[in-house]
Amino acid sequence: MTRVFNFSPGPAALPEPVLRQAADEMLDWHGSGMSVMEMSHRGKEFIAIHAEAEALLRKLLAVPAHYKVLFMQGGAIGENAIVPLNMLRGKPSADYVDTGEWSKKSIKEAQKYCAVNVAGSSKDSGYTRVPPRAGWQLDPQAAYVHICSNETIGGVQYHWTPDVGGVPLVADMSSDILSRPIDVSKYGLIYAGAQKNIGPSGVTIVIVRDDLIGHASPHCPSAFDYKMVADNDSMYNTPPTYAIYIAGLVLKWIESQGGLPAMEAHNRKKAAVLYDHLDGTRFYSSAVAREDRSLMNVVFRLPDDKLDEPFLKGAQERGLVQLKGHRSVGGMRASIYNAMPIEGVRALVAYMKEFEGQHG
Repeated sequence: MTRVFNFSPGPAALPEPVLRQAADEMLDWHGSGMSVMEMSHRGKEFIAIHAEAEALLRKLLAVPAHYKVLFMQGGAIGENAIVPLNMLRGKPSADYVDTGEWSKKSIKEAQKYCAVNVAGSSKDSGYTRVPPRAGWQLDPQAAYVHICSNETIGGVQYHWTPDVGGVPLVADMSSDILSRPIDVSKYGLIYAGAQKNIGPSGVTIVIVRDDLIGHASPHCPSAFDYKMVADNDSMYNTPPTYAIYIAGLVLKWIESQGGLPAMEAHNRKKAAVLYDHLDGTRFYSSAVAREDRSLMNVVFRLPDDKLDEPFLKGAQERGLVQLKGHRSVGGMRASIYNAMPIEGVRALVAYMKEFEGQHG
């Protein structure tokens, strides 16, 4: 069997040891005589799986005791509605910072539920940077301030945590959670779809400060009320059991690699290999401001769009897959999440050099 180097932005590559363990346990989890996919979510076997996954997540992220960890469904797009339904707390407006396609989706969805103040935007730069904090026009009466910590499509990432005063900071961390240490206490709420660095699609992680739950809008569905979910230990309705199980295996793998400091070192080393090549050639280009370049999603362009298909075809032939940029922006995108080995990035750079030699 030959494994490709999968640069997909999500669902993304999973660590091979995790896949092998899941395969070994497919028919019989720990002598239970059944697959995790067949277990009752209220049975002792799955409750143990769920508890271990939560404990590992809390340990890796150093989640303070006064925060709840929830396993939900609906993805980040679902949270775009679930957040205002829970977090407005009777206030009429919220602040959003616009750094690209996913920020725009969050803003559009939130406008169904409240007045949205776009406190800062990098639209004028073509979404090639994070707008400097000094230029943000924040409302001290806002219910919360929302950011997208890493724009998967545009390849722009916060490398700092915004100070927004006493207003709760909310972050969509779908594409960079668990890639580096963060100070959870600086956020009121963090949410993340699992399918980048945590596991397969289907489960959404929510980390929310205790005092911010219990204020859901009367129109909020019960299954999306953070207090209802927390009070029922994420089992008010049937959770995505298999996705939580795989997430737990990924969390164990991250711990075995040295935790988040080791992940950050690994990710910085990989990104440096690719960005160093981009900076040393005139054939490929990346418009993202150097100080805001994503360590997770490296976007770049060829000198002529007519070369895109030949480039992708040659990459596919060499086992380098899912490099096509998002349809809204074009170009190329190499997603190099935790599970991407540095050998994959080196193989991509070697191919980029080969292609340039043929077409440059």
